[in-house]
Amino acid sequence: MFLLSNDLVFPPVEMADEDGLLAIGGDLSTGRLLLAYQQGIFPWYSEQDPICWWCPDPRFVLFPDELKISRSMKRVLRSGPFGFTTNTAFAEVIRNCKTISRKDQDGTWISAEVQNAYIRLHELGYAHSAEAWNNNELVGGIYGVRLGNIFFGESMFSRQTNASKFALARYVEQLKQEGVVLIDCQVYTLHLESLGARMILRKDFMRLLAENTRP
Repeated sequence: MFLLSNDLVFPPVEMADEDGLLAIGGDLSTGRLLLAYQQGIFPWYSEQDPICWWCPDPRFVLFPDELKISRSMKRVLRSGPFGFTTNTAFAEVIRNCKTISRKDQDGTWISAEVQNAYIRLHELGYAHSAEAWNNNELVGGIYGVRLGNIFFGESMFSRQTNASKFALARYVEQLKQEGVVLIDCQVYTLHLESLGARMILRKDFMRLLAENTRP
């Protein structure tokens, strides 16, 4: 297992173990986080544990053209109760992702340290949020990091039925119009699979990353 030092460096992603764990330690400084995403690496760990850095193979991703929208969701998108915005309530979105109760989960991986780190990324223009509103109440949202034409989804929440799906569908549509070619979902969930996400080989993910995040 690769133990990170204070130096801003990660080992080659091929060194990750069979679960995708690549390294432990380091910090959540802006420089380290941006370097990680540039190399296809993301942090994911429990609050009581050291920071763990991952690059799994295969990688769970969503191509914007492959987003699956059900008939009922299409009706919600056309005439549902929700309003849509981006980057108007980033701190509130990540706070909701941190605190909302999730089925079959005892807690959240979003610690105060993680929350503050991504708020800093947002203030610098790297982290973004999409929001669903109902009567001026924030009821759903998603946040993540964008580099070039890749969006790295981090977490989403919903306080009303279909709110997070609405925010995701509208945001994927917007990202597609802006030239985004891939949404990194990182690890498998049944929910995202139902929306069209699928596994690709890490080498293919890394190729797409290199091609679409060049200055």
